[in-house]
Amino acid sequence: MYKMYCRLYQSILRLVSNFLPWRKPELLQGRGSIKKLPGLVKNKQVDNLLVITDKGIISIGLMDEMLQGFDEVGVTYTIYDGTVPNPTIDNIEEALEIYKENDCNGIIAFGGGSSMDCAKGVAARLARPEKKIPQMRGLLKVRKSTPPLFAVPTTAGTGSEGTIAAVITDSTTHEKYAINDMSLIPHYAVLDPMLTVGLPSHITATTGMDALTHAIEAYIGRSNTKETRDWSKEAVKLVFENVFKVYENGDNLEARENMQKAAYYAGLAFTRAYVGYVHAVAHTLGGFYGIPHGLANAVILPYVLDYFGESVYKPLSELADFVGISESKDSEKEKSEKFIQRIKQLNRDMNIPEKLEGIREEDLQIMVQRAFKESNPLYPVPRFLGKEDLRKIYNLVRQ
Repeated sequence: MYKMYCRLYQSILRLVSNFLPWRKPELLQGRGSIKKLPGLVKNKQVDNLLVITDKGIISIGLMDEMLQGFDEVGVTYTIYDGTVPNPTIDNIEEALEIYKENDCNGIIAFGGGSSMDCAKGVAARLARPEKKIPQMRGLLKVRKSTPPLFAVPTTAGTGSEGTIAAVITDSTTHEKYAINDMSLIPHYAVLDPMLTVGLPSHITATTGMDALTHAIEAYIGRSNTKETRDWSKEAVKLVFENVFKVYENGDNLEARENMQKAAYYAGLAFTRAYVGYVHAVAHTLGGFYGIPHGLANAVILPYVLDYFGESVYKPLSELADFVGISESKDSEKEKSEKFIQRIKQLNRDMNIPEKLEGIREEDLQIMVQRAFKESNPLYPVPRFLGKEDLRKIYNLVRQ
């Protein structure tokens, strides 16, 4: 009966989504495209920005060229660099106060997924000042316009520059959850591969596998459209062809560009078609132990795909055909197994561990409950996993 309720909920949501005000960000793309951002900001009558980033970005001077451009066109800016991995409600409230104190009228998220999540959280609070972050948890709790939001990703993974989601951590309860609303899709995004060149190889690897996870979970779910399937397939192909290249040689700009496209396409896909149990489990691990989201997804993904078994043979065989790792004589099961093996091989080639350390037995019960609650009824997964199934997943991935 509960499964029927979940499927009904998902069917209604899929129908309603056709009438929602989806948009895509206006893109600045290509090598050196960051130089065009100050002029764009000025043309949009934004003259006082809050730039949300982290201390690592500041320390390597990655924003210097952009900031110089703002100085030249007469755009004032204030920097908030307190964002942490798995950004917290406290991060958002700190940045919000800086925005208000400086009378800002626009936001730039500059960095990885954490900076973009933090910036989206600030945007949500500005749109709905009467609501706290926990009150906007879930679907469509914002529903009002935000200030102009510019996203400048420096990793190729989250695809947050094109999604409705802001993923937030409550540092008191260790819960990690999403605010999902069309108003949180950035208005503008810069995809400049030059900004990802200095990324350490292990972050290149895990963020790339994060993009792969988005694309696969969107594709195997039951809320796809032709458009989301096409985005997912293209993202999977781009990751398979480019992630190891850029892991091996961070200066490969063509591969960097392709990985940015992959992350963006995967983001577009999952923001409409949703994710699944990989993300539900990964979110709890990020909330409890601060495990980076990309790393968690990379490790968990093959275990969940294996666990799904027959329910994913068809979609994974289709992906295997699309990326050219199957043979015509192979059965759907064989194609699916080859696809999962390729994911495992990518992880091995990029020194991503097979297990995650530090997962405590005493935390499993509450993590299982939270992963189950996050997944159901929202995620249109290929088959339902109960709490005992999820416990088995945690035990499979922990050291």
